[in-house]
Amino acid sequence: MANDLFFLYDETEETKTRFVSFMGEATRFDLAITTTNRFYGKKLVINIQNGRSAIIGDDDLKEEGYLEYAFNLNDKEAEELRSFLHTVIP
Repeated sequence: MANDLFFLYDETEETKTRFVSFMGEATRFDLAITTTNRFYGKKLVINIQNGRSAIIGDDDLKEEGYLEYAFNLNDKEAEELRSFLHTVIP
């Protein structure tokens, strides 16, 4: 079976992951934020509660509706997450 696979890449890299949990007014967030050389300076953000993830940079934080869509959040929840991520993402 493995011989039938066509790999686009298969690499191992040392990464740094920050686990953070915080309570906003609208909801609780449990996140894993991974820093890697792979995403051109962006971070891999994973919502541990629901498994949703996104590769996020400063440009994504400025894009209207991005966090709402990526993490299935309402406007209030997304604003709380955006506010926090601005402290983490350059």
